[in-house]
Amino acid sequence: MSEPNTARSFWIPEPDRGEIREAPLDPPGRGEVLVRARFSGVSRGTESLVFRGRVPESQYDRMRAPFQEGDFPAPVKYGYASVGRIESIGPGVGELASGQAIFCLHPHQDRYVVPATWVHPLPDGVPEERAVLAANMETAVNGAWDARPSVGDRIVVVGGGVVGLLVGWLMAGIPGTRVRLVDPNPAREGVARPLGMAWEAQAGEGAGEADLVVHASGTPQGLADALPLAGPEATVLELSWFGDATVPLPLGEEFHHRRLTLRSSQVGTLPPHRTPRWDHRRRMGLALRLLQAPELDALLTGESAFQDLPATMERLVRDPGDNLCHRVRYPGAGPA
Repeated sequence: MSEPNTARSFWIPEPDRGEIREAPLDPPGRGEVLVRARFSGVSRGTESLVFRGRVPESQYDRMRAPFQEGDFPAPVKYGYASVGRIESIGPGVGELASGQAIFCLHPHQDRYVVPATWVHPLPDGVPEERAVLAANMETAVNGAWDARPSVGDRIVVVGGGVVGLLVGWLMAGIPGTRVRLVDPNPAREGVARPLGMAWEAQAGEGAGEADLVVHASGTPQGLADALPLAGPEATVLELSWFGDATVPLPLGEEFHHRRLTLRSSQVGTLPPHRTPRWDHRRRMGLALRLLQAPELDALLTGESAFQDLPATMERLVRDPGDNLCHRVRYPGAGPA
């Protein structure tokens, strides 16, 4: 375990390789808190691209995570799903208490000092182990806002990763909606049904009838498969991020005839129709409250110790298998 004046963090010194580094840690100053991490979550899509050095140079500034150190492609300290407890508080912090459980958009690190305004207390009913989903839930909320589903809609989600499943769960809660998940992995059926979605390995009936299609597979083929599912004048919402990859699309045949809308969604910016009333902190508060639902534990499918993260990240990028959200457990949070 780190000494009181040091911290250990996960770094990518070069593409496709990770390591744990130790560095000095200053005590919290005015308006700051010291947090000891208990869990963090690996965002498989974005963090895989970062680990492989596949962030496009044009997106270096936009893709910077809060409290990131280093620059793309490497060396870089990255991540944004940390759950911990406040260890000590600097002067001028009035509403937080030592020992309080919080979420913070911070890279994988065992202890860190951040401004108090960057930590989000966990609501009652949200266990620390589940709170690692907060960043993914925030992305799903933003995607749902961009998609604007409505009562009674027929909705298809293509791609059953964490974000796709969370978006489908949010939309399944709208009265009258029928939500289908399309994913070739049969293991997704057992996750989708408790979240209110039907599952099929490939789109069968209902091609060209969906009121809304959400693509979240992270593959060009998934996006190509999503387009034919949309009905006339429908929207296909793109939630995947492809890094520096070129994505070919079949925009012939029915695409123009059905007057489809292909819309992007990105969590870094709130939809314009929300900005007069919402900010990032209010949105994160909503994401955390939504995590009170115990059925979301089905998205937590792997766990390893912090000290094993270099090998774990390499394995997740090379062969993710059926894993959804992988949770990292830090010393002091119990056995991995």
